[in-house]
Amino acid sequence: MKKIWHNRRVLSLIMLLGLTVFVGVGAVQAQDTPPPAEIVNDEGGPVAITGSVDYTNPFFTLGVAQPVVITEDQAGFIDRNEYFLMPESSQTLGQITSDFYTSPFSYSLALPKEPQGSYRDVDNDGEDDQGVQVYAIAYWTNTFGDAFLEERDLYGGGWSTAYASTRISTDPDTDKEIIGGKFVVFTPDDQQGFPSGFGEDGLLFTEDDPIVILPAGYTIVDMDSDPFVFDRSRYPVIDLIEPDGAALVDLSDRAFDDAFNELVDILSREYAFTEYKGIDWEALRAEFMPRFEEAEADDDLVAYRLALRDFAWSIPDGHISAPVDVNDFRAAASGGIGIAVREVDDGRTIVNFVALGSPAEEVGIGLGTEIIAVNDVVIDEAIGNAVAFSAPFSTEHFKRLQQMRYVTRFPIGAEVSVTFVDADGEEVTEVFVAYAEPESFSFSSFNSGLSGFELPVEYELLDSGYGYARIYSFSDNDLLTIQLWERMMQDLNGNGIPGLIIDMRQNGGGRGFLADQMAAYFFNEPLVLGQTAFYDEEREEFYIDPRGEDRFYLPAEELRYNGPVAVIVGPNCLSACEFFSYDMTLEDRAAIVGHYPTGGLGGSVNDLRMPGPLTFRYTVGRALDPEGNIHIEGKGVPPTVLVPVTEETLFTESDPLLDAAVDYLDGANSVEIIDGGDIAVGESVDGSIEAGVVVRYILEVSEGQIINLYVSSNEVDPSLGIYDTADNLLLANDDLEGQDTLDAGFEELAIPQDLILVLEVSSASGSDAGSFTLTVEDVSGGTTEETGEAEATPTPAAEEEAEPEATPTPVAEEEATPTPEPEAEGASDLPNIIDTAEATGEFDFLLTVLEATGLTEALSGEGPFTVFAPTDDAFLNVDAAVLASLVNDEEALSNVLQYHVLAGAYTAAELITMSEVATLTGDNISLALFGEDLVLNESAEVIGGDIMAGNGIIHVIDVVLLPPGE
Repeated sequence: MKKIWHNRRVLSLIMLLGLTVFVGVGAVQAQDTPPPAEIVNDEGGPVAITGSVDYTNPFFTLGVAQPVVITEDQAGFIDRNEYFLMPESSQTLGQITSDFYTSPFSYSLALPKEPQGSYRDVDNDGEDDQGVQVYAIAYWTNTFGDAFLEERDLYGGGWSTAYASTRISTDPDTDKEIIGGKFVVFTPDDQQGFPSGFGEDGLLFTEDDPIVILPAGYTIVDMDSDPFVFDRSRYPVIDLIEPDGAALVDLSDRAFDDAFNELVDILSREYAFTEYKGIDWEALRAEFMPRFEEAEADDDLVAYRLALRDFAWSIPDGHISAPVDVNDFRAAASGGIGIAVREVDDGRTIVNFVALGSPAEEVGIGLGTEIIAVNDVVIDEAIGNAVAFSAPFSTEHFKRLQQMRYVTRFPIGAEVSVTFVDADGEEVTEVFVAYAEPESFSFSSFNSGLSGFELPVEYELLDSGYGYARIYSFSDNDLLTIQLWERMMQDLNGNGIPGLIIDMRQNGGGRGFLADQMAAYFFNEPLVLGQTAFYDEEREEFYIDPRGEDRFYLPAEELRYNGPVAVIVGPNCLSACEFFSYDMTLEDRAAIVGHYPTGGLGGSVNDLRMPGPLTFRYTVGRALDPEGNIHIEGKGVPPTVLVPVTEETLFTESDPLLDAAVDYLDGANSVEIIDGGDIAVGESVDGSIEAGVVVRYILEVSEGQIINLYVSSNEVDPSLGIYDTADNLLLANDDLEGQDTLDAGFEELAIPQDLILVLEVSSASGSDAGSFTLTVEDVSGGTTEETGEAEATPTPAAEEEAEPEATPTPVAEEEATPTPEPEAEGASDLPNIIDTAEATGEFDFLLTVLEATGLTEALSGEGPFTVFAPTDDAFLNVDAAVLASLVNDEEALSNVLQYHVLAGAYTAAELITMSEVATLTGDNISLALFGEDLVLNESAEVIGGDIMAGNGIIHVIDVVLLPPGE
C-alpha cells in the first residue's frame, strides 16, 4: 500500500522531542544547612526500574527497528544547554519486555552500581561540591552507529520532551522547562543537596529552589507533589508520558456533523498553508455542512464518506487524505478503451499506450496518434474535467498528469467517442464501448513495475561504470535503510566509482529527518537546511522553534561520497523524497534530472480519527528554507536538467531520464588538462589545481635511477598519476602508504630503462581546489630497508592501485514499457482477480500483502475463487498494534489473507442463501442478512459485490476478518 509518511512535526514529537530552550542556571544563593530529605519506601534505593509506555499516535512506530529505553543524562537541562550530547557512558540501556508495536509496551532497566553520567552541583550553597547525577527514563530510537545514541540519534542534543518520565511545559514563557514527572538521582555520598520543590519562580535548578540532603545511592524524585516525594523503593515503577501534543485526536465517537464542525475548527487553526493557498475555511464549512447534517439525519455512512472525500478534495494539498468509495470509483473508472495518453511539449495529446487486440488498435490508433477530442469535448478541456480519484494534489502539473490517467476511464458499457488524427492526417471519430481493461490504467501509474518486495535502498553498477541507486522509501525500517546506505557508500568509495545516479521517481516519502541525514553523506559541512513552523496553541500563532532548525549531522568522513551525483525525480517523488532532492541542490551538489518537478508536498502531517471510523490526515508543519521562504509546497523541486516530453523520449526503448543522468555525469567527469611544463629529477615545482582540472608535467628519467615522487599540499588532498607518452596510466596514488596526510606519491621507484614519464597532479575528490608542491628526488644511492631492492617499477602493464579485483556485471534493465502478453486460447475475456483488484485502485494494501506472502500467483491462477476483499480503509482501521504484528509475521498474515478466500465462485445471490462458508484455511465465515446488507462474522459488511473476474468473483468488504484464534 502506498502511503505518504512525511511528518516533520509529529515525527519530531514522537521520534525526538528532545529539543531545548531557554535560560541559564541562576546565580548562586546560599541558604542554611539543608535538612535531610524525607524518604518514603526506604528499601535502600532502586536497583531496577520497570514501567510502560503508552502511545496513541499512529506515527510512533514508523520506521522504528531499534527502540530503546535508557537513562537520559539531564545535565543538558540543568545547564539549559540545548545541544548537550549525553555521553555514551551515561546511557544505561533497558530491555523492552513486551511487543513494541502493541501499545502500551513495557520495559525493565537494571541500574548500574556506579553510573557514569555527568555530575552537577545543584544545591545553591555557594560551595563547589561534587554534586549529583540526574536522569530521566526516556524512550528513543537508535538508527545510526552502535547500540548507543549518537548526535544524529539525539537530533543534535538536548533533553526529551515526550515519552519520558518527565513532563514538559508548553507555556511560551517557560517552553520546554521540566514541570513534573520523575527523576532518578544518584548521589556519591550523603552530603549532596537537591531541590525539594520548584521555588517561587516555578522553575527547577534555579536560585530559589528549597534544598534537602539526599542519602547516598539512587533516589526516585517525584516532582508531581509539593514538596517533592523522595522514594527509595528497591523496584519502583516509572511509566513514560505521552504529551497531549503528540497524542492522537479522536473524534470517532461524535456525530457526523459535529465531528466535521470540530475538524474545520482544527484545520482553521492548525493547517499550515491557509494563507499561502488562500483557503476560506468558513466558506468550506458552509458549503459542506448541509451534506454532513443530512448524512447524520439519515444515518448514511456512504453519504458521510462521500462528503468527507469531497471536502478533502477541495483542499489543494497532496498530504490531505481522502476516503474513496470503491463503488463510486468502480462506477466511474473501471472501464477503458485500450489506450493511455500523454501531453507532449509541443501542445499535442498523443497515445502512449495501446492494448494489444483492443478496439482502439483495430481502428488504427497506435503509439503517437494525436487525440483531438473525447465525447466531443476538445482533449485539453476533457483532461481538465477528468476526476482523478487520487486527489487532492499540491501542484497543477501532478494534478494534470493524473487527470490524463482518468480521461480514458469510463463506466463499463459506456459509449465513448474519440476523435483522432489517422495515418493519412485526417480527423476521424470512432465510437467505442468501455470494457474491463486495466492494462492502460496500470501502465500510466507512476508506481508501475513495483513488486512490493523492494528494499528501501537498492543499488547496482551500470555498464557506464556509474553507480545507480533507488531509494524507494524513507518510511521503511530505518536501521536497515541506513545500513544499506552506508554499505553503498563503502562500495562506491572502495571501488573508486566515478559518479552516482540516485533514482527517486517512486519514493512516496516518509521521515524528513531520515531523508535529510541520508543527503548529508554527500556533504562535508553541517549545512542549515531550513526550519518548520507549527501552530502553537499557547501563542495562538504559527511558531518557529529556533532549536528546531533542520541541519546536516555529518557521518564519518570515510562514509561520505564526494564524486558527482545526478538525482532523477518525478511527480511521484513526494514529501520526504522532495526534501532529500532539495538538499542535493544545495551548493549545486547534484543535478536534478526529470521531465517535471516533484509533487510539491512541503510540509509535515498529523492524523486525527473521524467517525466511520476514518482517519483524516492534514498538513501541520510549514516547511521553509533557511531564509524563511516556502520552498517546496505547491512548487516541488524543479529539474536542473530538464528532459523534454516528446515522441522520441516517450517511445525510446531506453530510459531517457537515466540516459540524461549518465550524460550529465560524463560531462561532470570531463577533465581540463593544463600543461605544467618539464620537471627534472632533483627539482620541485609549485602549482595549483581547480575543480575538474589536472596539471601534467614531463619527466625524463634514465635507466638505473631510483626516485621518490611527492605531491604535498596544505589546502587540498592531492592525487598523483604516472602515465606513459601514449596516455596509458602506469601508477596512481592519493595517499602515501601508511600515512593519512595531504600527501601523495611513490618512494624508491626503480627505472628499468630510459623513459619519458607524464606526471599528473589532481585533487583526490576531483572537486577541490588549492596549491601544491611536486618534488622528484634522486635516491639512487639507497635501497629499501628489508630487501635491498627497489619496491616498485612502473611499466605499461602495471594496473591502477585503486582498481578493484573484480567488476560486477550489471543485469540488463527491463524495458520501461511493459508489453502485454496475449491471452491463452479459450481463456476468459475478463482479467484475473489480481488484475481486476488492481484496476479499482481501492485495494493497494491488499495487493501489497498478497504479494508479500506469495499469494498473488495463486489468485492469478485458474481458480475459480471467491475473494472477500477489504478496502484500504479497512486495513487502516485495523488496530495499529494488530496490523504491525501481522505485517511482521508472514505466516500469520498469510493465514489471515487465506481466510478471505473461498474455493469456487459464489455470487451475492448465492451467498445470501448460506449461513456459513468454508475458507481456504478450513475455518468458516458466518453469513447473515441485516436488512438488505450481507454481513460476515457479524462485523464485515459487503459494500460491493459480484465484481466478475476471469477466474472468480470479488466482493468488497469494509472490515478485515481475523480467523479464530488470531
